[in-house]
Amino acid sequence: MANKKQISGDNRKICLGVFVGAHGVQGLAKIKTFTGDPGAIAAYGPVATADGARRFTLSVRQILKNGVVLVSAPEIESREDALALSKTKLFVDRDALPAPDDADEFYLEDLVGLSVEEENGENAGEIAAVHNFGAGDLLEVAHIPNVAGSRLVPFTRQAIPTVDIPAGKVVVAEAFSPQRPENDGPEPADGAARARQRP
Repeated sequence: MANKKQISGDNRKICLGVFVGAHGVQGLAKIKTFTGDPGAIAAYGPVATADGARRFTLSVRQILKNGVVLVSAPEIESREDALALSKTKLFVDRDALPAPDDADEFYLEDLVGLSVEEENGENAGEIAAVHNFGAGDLLEVAHIPNVAGSRLVPFTRQAIPTVDIPAGKVVVAEAFSPQRPENDGPEPADGAARARQRP
């Protein structure tokens, strides 16, 4: 989740999930959620398509496996409607997300764009994305001085001892510096924006 800061006038869109299929014949749809709690997909008000052209007022009917939920919505009237929505991503405004309860929790989306600094204050790049390949969250750091391409840094207290969202930066420990050649990582893949606490 995010650090305790108020974000006003934030017009970013946060992807909470994606339609992945239909269930039955009465318009129930399956959504793969990107929320920490799958049932929270309906907790932040209506969700919308990326272009805002369609909105859905979701009701969670059942939580299935692997972050998939079964939902109904008045805007989805039939199985055909639900099938037609397959692969459609669902978004809410960043402002719709609640403030976190824990000062060491962050919305991963809020990390994107933060500058990365070495412990001595020197610039070490910028967070371009957050990924998870199954073994924990990784920060993709780009625009690294004197380094081509991007590098991956684990999002742990050991690697990232300081996260200062109001100041727009994180501090990376020397041993995990993206400027060190041995810290090159795997090719990044698409990741989901969701709430996380650093291990």
